[in-house]
Amino acid sequence: MQPLLQSASLSTTHLRFSVRASTPLEIDAVSGSALRGSFFNAVWRRFCTNKEAPSCAACPLHERCPVSTLVAPLREENRRGQDIPRPYVIVPPLEGARRYQPGESFSFDLTLIGSIVQLLPYILLSLSQLEAGGLGHPLEENEGRRGRFQVEQVETYHPFTSERQTIYEQGQMRAQAPAISVHAAEWSERAAQLNCSQIALRFITPLRLVDREHLVKKIAFRPLIHRLLERYLALELHYGNQRASITREEQEAYLRQAEAIACTGDHTIWLELQSHSNRQKRSTPIGGLVGEATFAGHLTPFLDLLVAGELIHVGKNAVKGNGKYCLVYSTGFAPP
Repeated sequence: MQPLLQSASLSTTHLRFSVRASTPLEIDAVSGSALRGSFFNAVWRRFCTNKEAPSCAACPLHERCPVSTLVAPLREENRRGQDIPRPYVIVPPLEGARRYQPGESFSFDLTLIGSIVQLLPYILLSLSQLEAGGLGHPLEENEGRRGRFQVEQVETYHPFTSERQTIYEQGQMRAQAPAISVHAAEWSERAAQLNCSQIALRFITPLRLVDREHLVKKIAFRPLIHRLLERYLALELHYGNQRASITREEQEAYLRQAEAIACTGDHTIWLELQSHSNRQKRSTPIGGLVGEATFAGHLTPFLDLLVAGELIHVGKNAVKGNGKYCLVYSTGFAPP
């Protein structure tokens, strides 16, 4: 079988936002959903020219709007929003539930996938609205308002190296600073450094997989690869080269190979978590597996996809930060 991602054109751009609380600010253990809503409501407030429209789909400017790809899924629950994967991943603070006092700093990440990096200037120009909208729980000491913060710096960084570039600082964009992106060829270079017979994955945020209509509560390689392949192909189709890079027959053969990979060490646990949506007025379960698992077998066909998965995440609620993992037995990895 030819290398799975040899025709890949997808890229990822990784942003780190360094912020400082200006009032008391309290976030839940799972704050990715809140950050996503705050971010893209800020973009909508800043750039929407037809706020009277009941939804993005109902707006006559929808097809030409530069930001509807980002904000439409938050304004409507329709077939398009469910079928097309969101072209970003929010990575919230990994400290868990936390209360920040004025002057305390924290950071969170945003990964832009493929062609959506063209909208980066819109995101940066919306940061004043993001600050004004606040984050976290309404607090009594804030007179019932959410906590406020200031964005002090935004960097793009390369997740495989120590390369960084500041693109926003002290309220000003650095127009001359290009964003650092990771391209598919770099996935293959990294994959070539990996052990092709044994590898370990550390699941940093909950991995929530559904396989054959059942939640996967015991880690296995084939369901992981199945969902990761599905996610990658959808992202490639909509934000990469816009064509299928693997046939249905090749997919089936690939998953049969994945079935032969054994889990030789399972040190994962199931973490039960709930996320409350103010928009939908309900809580949804977003728990999953965290910890470390080791897999052994003929891994070569899967290594480039596993590297891609480090960047795009896998499983349910990936856009909120779930399904973040790192490859443990690899060389040249420099966590940002």
